[in-house]
Amino acid sequence: MTAQIDPSGKKTGFFARLKFPSAYSILFILIAFVALLTWVIPAGQYQREMNQDLGREVPITGTYQTVEANPQGIADVFLAPIDGFYDHQSYQAAAIDVSLFILVMGGFLGLVTATGAIDAGIERVTHALHGREEMMIPILMALFAAGGTIYGMAEESLPFYSLLVPVMMAARFDPVVAAAIILLGAGIGVLGSTINPFATVIAANASGIPFTDGILLRAAILVIGWFICVAYVMRYARLVRSDQSKSIVYDQYEENKQRFLGQRSEESIEFTGRHKAILCIFGASFAVMIYGVSVAGWWMAEISAMFLAAAVLVGLVAGMSEENFIHNFIDGARDLLGVALIIGIARGIVVVMDNGMITDTILNSAEQTVTGLSSVVFINVMFFLEILLSFLVPSTSGLAVLTMPIMAPLADFAGVGRDLVITAYQSASGLVNLITPTSAVVMGGLAIARVPYIRWIKWVAPLLGILTIFCVIMISIGAMF
Repeated sequence: MTAQIDPSGKKTGFFARLKFPSAYSILFILIAFVALLTWVIPAGQYQREMNQDLGREVPITGTYQTVEANPQGIADVFLAPIDGFYDHQSYQAAAIDVSLFILVMGGFLGLVTATGAIDAGIERVTHALHGREEMMIPILMALFAAGGTIYGMAEESLPFYSLLVPVMMAARFDPVVAAAIILLGAGIGVLGSTINPFATVIAANASGIPFTDGILLRAAILVIGWFICVAYVMRYARLVRSDQSKSIVYDQYEENKQRFLGQRSEESIEFTGRHKAILCIFGASFAVMIYGVSVAGWWMAEISAMFLAAAVLVGLVAGMSEENFIHNFIDGARDLLGVALIIGIARGIVVVMDNGMITDTILNSAEQTVTGLSSVVFINVMFFLEILLSFLVPSTSGLAVLTMPIMAPLADFAGVGRDLVITAYQSASGLVNLITPTSAVVMGGLAIARVPYIRWIKWVAPLLGILTIFCVIMISIGAMF
């Protein structure tokens, strides 16, 4: 059966009606699939000991043993997304903390948007950069990459999607460009982490070496990887700007324009002093967030409280009534409710793995695979094993705590520095976290930007192949020298 073409040019018929499942369906399917695996994969556990530096228990190499199976059933599948909101054993924060942060952020953005300050600001920015809009891409990607390599910018990047999508659309790009600037920018920073405490430092502590070991190789991966990503995004951005029909979300153009740019008239929007004050509060809030996370040790609760306070301040400066303040805040939170739900569902996959006692079994299989290999083969096998494990454990810190105590000592027998194992781990994790559906950052960011997941996968796939080859070359060079 083939699709038919109606007079309007639209495809009809069975295949035209086929649609790829939503992010929610994809995640539930993955939860059910992992639950089925708990009936097939033998259950097992490593013995664990408390690591005082990390403040948590880590597995001990060579202590794996099989245990009584705990296969997950239908009830467990439906409980997993709920438990996913509270599970935090492998994460820096429970999903409920991140979800509440998303809702507060949505309320804050709703308030700022309602004041008209963003619309007025966007008009001024696009006018000032007329003819030079492309320069925003490398500059912004460099800033996000800095956040990734310094402190592992992840959930903290989600608020920027609502800010950048309107800016990129006003510059005649599309939401994919905005999503790529943030996701690829912060992602390449995490992939090339240099002093990231949630990846490099934790992995180094778990491996028993200083985190500065191997920093030059990681810095090279960061810089070269950034150039690759910028070139890829700018090539697509130029294509879309010259012909909007080349956008992979062109079928959503009018809907996205209405949602992100609103009903703008051709008349210039007055940029008042009040607008300027609100935008100053808006920008300062993100600066304070970055400082709090990277220097003051803040996490989701403190960030949420800060944005709540910023929302109150915006309301006061805007002269909003109490009724309008509550209405706009709730409307903004409602817009990101779906994103908040995705976060818990995504973590439900790891909950099923842990409850089904198969996480350590998969890790033990990886341990057995890499034993006795030559240095170059060892580090590449390690890299691809970490890629597989990253799909199951999207948290960089969680993966470090889970795998480094087992994998790092194996490097001693292969004649490879433990620092190179860390580089392979964080490169693999960084690659996977650009696409994995188990990552709240990926699914949440794409949901905010209204970029369908399957289209993102198709668009980023060539870049992913380039980055994979690049990482293999870099770690192979590291193993030879």
